Amino acid sequence: MRTYIGHQQAVSAEDFVELALGTPVELWLGVEGETDEERAARLDAARDILADPEYSNLPDDVARIAAEVIEAHAPELFNVVPLARSAGRRRSSRKGAAA
Repeated sequence: MRTYIGHQQAVSAEDFVELALGTPVELWLGVEGETDEERAARLDAARDILADPEYSNLPDDVARIAAEVIEAHAPELFNVVPLARSAGRRRSSRKGAAA
């Protein structure tokens, strides 16, 4: 089965992320072995995109996508429970107590 987002076919997870964000993932994460000049140019382009009103929701979209992926693939990360403290152990309230 083929999946299309708009007129673009999404073949891999990277394609889905790029099409969802509207920018290539490498723009934000960089690529292995990039030079200082390439990194500076990439970061300048990223700043320009973030300043564009069309992309004003991009940080929220990225957080939402990341949370959805984590929830789908590692739901136990969202199951937070408080740990019980042992009755015999207390935190030291003295200043300068050795750690």
